[in-house]
Amino acid sequence: MSDEANPFESLQAQIDEAAQYLDIGDDVIERLKHPERVLETNLTIERDDGELERFKAFRSQFNGDRGPYKGGIRYHPGVSRDEVKALSGWMTYKTSIVDIPLGGGKGGIIIDPDEYSEAELERLTRAFAKELTPMIGEDRDVPAPDVNTGQREMNWIKDTYETIENTTEPGVITGKALDSGGSEGRVEATGRSTVIAAREAFDYLDKDLEGATVAVQGYGNAGWIAAKLIDEMGATVVAASDSSGGIYNPDGFDPVAAKDHKNETGSVVGFAGSEEEITNEDVLTLDVDLLIPAALENAVDADLAEDVKADVISEAANGPLTPAADEVLEDKDVFVIPDILANAGGVTVSYFEWVQNRQRFAWSEERVNEELEGVIVDAFDALVETYEEHDLDNPRTATYVVAIQRVADAFEEAGTWP
Repeated sequence: MSDEANPFESLQAQIDEAAQYLDIGDDVIERLKHPERVLETNLTIERDDGELERFKAFRSQFNGDRGPYKGGIRYHPGVSRDEVKALSGWMTYKTSIVDIPLGGGKGGIIIDPDEYSEAELERLTRAFAKELTPMIGEDRDVPAPDVNTGQREMNWIKDTYETIENTTEPGVITGKALDSGGSEGRVEATGRSTVIAAREAFDYLDKDLEGATVAVQGYGNAGWIAAKLIDEMGATVVAASDSSGGIYNPDGFDPVAAKDHKNETGSVVGFAGSEEEITNEDVLTLDVDLLIPAALENAVDADLAEDVKADVISEAANGPLTPAADEVLEDKDVFVIPDILANAGGVTVSYFEWVQNRQRFAWSEERVNEELEGVIVDAFDALVETYEEHDLDNPRTATYVVAIQRVADAFEEAGTWP
């Protein structure tokens, strides 16, 4: 993994690459490369022992041309201003490629949540929600879960916002528990879109998904769900990893049993269905048909990309490949389904949740999954059409061409004011 790759610079490089194929002025492209605003705030809470501790937090609102800002909140020691800006930009083009009426935002707190109690995390979450309250709302900015956050934190944010505003507004945030206005199908959505996109890519490339070998780097929610669903489609999951290491069995293993082992022990390492323990890097460079990077950004740099042997990569994580890695993989004819399409299931079902909250009407899981299927298939078809029409070198550029054009069209149609 490269320590030098700046995710915000990676985002801007991807936009510049796509801009070559667009009839959009440089001034508009420049606007679409920067966030509209970034909140940087210091949160101070009382620890359980009575001591005070300060935490730095961010919220980036990248672009609202197509609708309210939308994007997750992550708790991680690696959170930075540039990371949050990049993620909010990726979210802008993610909502655009799947053609839902939302913009892009992202937030984060610099913290290792494992070192804090539930009560401390609740106080911190509510403190952040208080700072966010003037910025968020179902028509302004709609946060969601991300790394190390989930239904619990979203419920706390919803309650804090509604208490301060003295209102009932479940659509202020998505990724909530069902009883708090969450949606069926939300938990599986990111992993589901990752495998739907992979299935479409295999079909487009005339490859057989039945019996295809799969490696999954990162066995959190998106990774293990992707492993389970791709296994149900007939593929063979042969490797998986988390922050502690990886497991490998050339004959495949039960991804659900591997998840059960991780739940019991804290890691996939030591799983009985594994024949060999390997490193995270080994998982990324195995000779497999499909690689699913599902951890953090910049997992594969140019040097590591030289050793990647997968035929298809479906990015469940945000920004797992650096731009330099993309160039290497392009030369090797690896078909990369970019994150802004592959993992867009999360924001798509978040959109469905937002719609349900505003309608005060809940959809069935079957309807959610059917609607998600249609959205991802349509987005992949738009990618392929542009990929072939412009004879582009890689699918990522094609995806950005479609997404940026849609955002630019919305901006141009609205006009400039003042």
